[in-house]
Amino acid sequence: MAGTILILGANGRFGAAATRAFSNTGWDVRAATRTGETPSGLRVTPIACDLADRAAVIHAARGADVILHAVNPPYHHWTNVMPVQTANVIAAGLSSGATVMIPGNVYTFGKNARTILSEADVAAPTTRKGRLRLTMENAFEDAVALGLRTIILRGGDFIEAAKTGNWFDSFITNKVQQGRFTYPGRMDAVHAWSYLPDMARAMVLLAEKRDTLDPFTKLGFEGYSLTGAELQAAVSDAVGRPLKTGGIPWLLLRVMGLFNPVVREVIEMRYLWNTPHRVDGSALRDLLPRFVPTPLPAAMAEIFSSQRNHAVRGDAVRASSA
Repeated sequence: MAGTILILGANGRFGAAATRAFSNTGWDVRAATRTGETPSGLRVTPIACDLADRAAVIHAARGADVILHAVNPPYHHWTNVMPVQTANVIAAGLSSGATVMIPGNVYTFGKNARTILSEADVAAPTTRKGRLRLTMENAFEDAVALGLRTIILRGGDFIEAAKTGNWFDSFITNKVQQGRFTYPGRMDAVHAWSYLPDMARAMVLLAEKRDTLDPFTKLGFEGYSLTGAELQAAVSDAVGRPLKTGGIPWLLLRVMGLFNPVVREVIEMRYLWNTPHRVDGSALRDLLPRFVPTPLPAAMAEIFSSQRNHAVRGDAVRASSA
């Protein structure tokens, strides 16, 4: 059952994927960004909305059935920005009566968690960002007493066709056309990945079931649980060539982190590349038995086909303007 959804951060990684998924399934989508610019080719209502402006967020959410909070500020701004954004989204949800949906991450489990990350486990973050995310989630859970409904769908690192500056496209696969696969951690450690089109589709299905769920619901999105070696093999098959393995110069990054706050924040999460972990998706499978995730080979084929087509179009444009 479709309705009206306000997507905050519609140009972001998850926000853009969700905007496409909800639009393609008949939802009335209000795509909110700071400037009002939204992805082209979609039937959406663009809205300029600064999440730091509580009145603006409340106004944008008026009459919405669902609010998708997909805004993710830069790491080094989390301490100051996240509490304000959290309070404003809660206020908008309470004012409109909309269910809030949030794409979650695995930071709240910490480096001492079990390999299989379950929502039944006690959150024990071991990083500053993990503690900030847990504080945010707790605020939404506390707001249940005020009448707010919230759904958190938690997944691992994003994989997508678009190049958005994430680990997968900026570091791991940015040199595959030169025959190189760059991995930031242990090649034998399982790592959690979320294929964005799939996670966004699952979010749509959860939105349609929102009234049947507990007021505060947390679910894991398993996605792909892959060792570095398994991911390398999948990428190699997709690009049709063997790949040499390289690593990330973490020592150099540590030096850079002395002067660059963004790099320093990235280093804090290094443990995720050396600590085996996968997301428990059993509860989501039980809830959405008809949801069929994209097979890994199909996802990889789609990603690299899209990137090749984008490169060809770019070459053609440059040639025509030469």
